[in-house]
Amino acid sequence: MLERLRSVPIFLNSGFSQLRLGAGAFECMVARNREFDGIFDSFHGGLLMTAADSAAATVSLTLWGADARITTTDMSIRFLAAARSDVKLFAQAIKHGRTLIPVTANFWRDDGALVAVAQVTYMRLAGA
Repeated sequence: MLERLRSVPIFLNSGFSQLRLGAGAFECMVARNREFDGIFDSFHGGLLMTAADSAAATVSLTLWGADARITTTDMSIRFLAAARSDVKLFAQAIKHGRTLIPVTANFWRDDGALVAVAQVTYMRLAGA
């Protein structure tokens, strides 16, 4: 599984560390890179969504297998507080279907405040 993740450029460059994987779950820290801050001197929301998408892909691969061919079908996020620190990310499958896996991904800043709540759905492609 880690070999597959290390072959994905966005995963390598997203600032993930302290990875913990389980069947249907993924936890990590996501580093805040101030060079990519948003307008309010905080973790850019688009980067949080990118991290949520990558985490959902990881969760899906833990259930369908590291070699599964997958794609995002939809994603949404609610921003609840600014993050001026690295964030903890925890993602888990809501349901494990044959072709779809909806995933929830939550982010917390270093003081424990909930920063964002995202949902991302992944689909297993034909022949995978």
